[in-house]
Amino acid sequence: MKKTKALVLFSGGLDSRLAVKLLQDQKNLDVSAVFFKLPFGGGCCNNQSCVVNFAQLQETQLYIIDLTKGKNFEEYLEIVKKPKHGTGTSINPCKDCKIFMLQKAKELADEIGAEIVATGEVLGQRPMSQLKQALLLSETKSNLKGRLLRPLSAKLLPETDAEKKGIVNRKLLLGIQGRQRKIQMKLAEKYKIKYPESGGGCILCEKQYTPKLVDLFKNQKTKIKPEHIQLLKIGRHFRNKKTNSKIILGRNENENTLLGQLNKTLNYNILIPPKIPGPTAIYENKEDKKLTEDLIKAYEKDAKPALKDKFIKLKI
Repeated sequence: MKKTKALVLFSGGLDSRLAVKLLQDQKNLDVSAVFFKLPFGGGCCNNQSCVVNFAQLQETQLYIIDLTKGKNFEEYLEIVKKPKHGTGTSINPCKDCKIFMLQKAKELADEIGAEIVATGEVLGQRPMSQLKQALLLSETKSNLKGRLLRPLSAKLLPETDAEKKGIVNRKLLLGIQGRQRKIQMKLAEKYKIKYPESGGGCILCEKQYTPKLVDLFKNQKTKIKPEHIQLLKIGRHFRNKKTNSKIILGRNENENTLLGQLNKTLNYNILIPPKIPGPTAIYENKEDKKLTEDLIKAYEKDAKPALKDKFIKLKI
């Protein structure tokens, strides 16, 4: 008997791992997974290899959709800049982000002939994107009405077409709700699966990161490149209000190297510190060379703290 294909959105975290296992328990399903590589980082695995390893252990076909470059990057950046469904506590566009990934998953599902698209979402676990109204919204906006299955909370949500047809046995699905994870942890023991510790959440909620991204959206005159986004994760960022230009200093040897590598694409001006160890700096505007030299001196290893105080207002 030919099995029905199901595609699971897979972050690498416990819930999405359980979604894969729960669907594999359904004897009528051929389960695949899709992992989204995000420009801001994200997903529960620190690196892509842990996602690949789990898929291999479960003998599951894994697809990877890369949102860090090309048209996908541009489309994703646009929803972060102008979300249609609002943001969370910071600039995190949770609803729009989920809808976007579901739309991309639908495209892939249609391409590979997967009748079912599934996620590891748990009703009420997240305050913005996993309330019942938000779950139903993402199903509608992604054109997956009747096809989108949430195995961990399915018994609390309307039946999908696959359940109505008897392809999926609803009795084998769960009715988990809320932020408690005791049930999921017991299931992990049952299935003997290892999983990463819960991460700190979306980077777009982090107080040290979001001002840099907002500043980039506001002031970047040319098209934003993936390297601009990668730069936000490293270094000390300053903006000279007189020239409206950015200066970035490395905080250690590794960041100094990364600044040099990323700058090969961005082609900013670069200054190597006269004293080693010291911060390498890249700066947009040639008029800021003297200011950049002063910043390097202020952040040299043995520099007096008072030197840094002069530049507090320039720091992003």
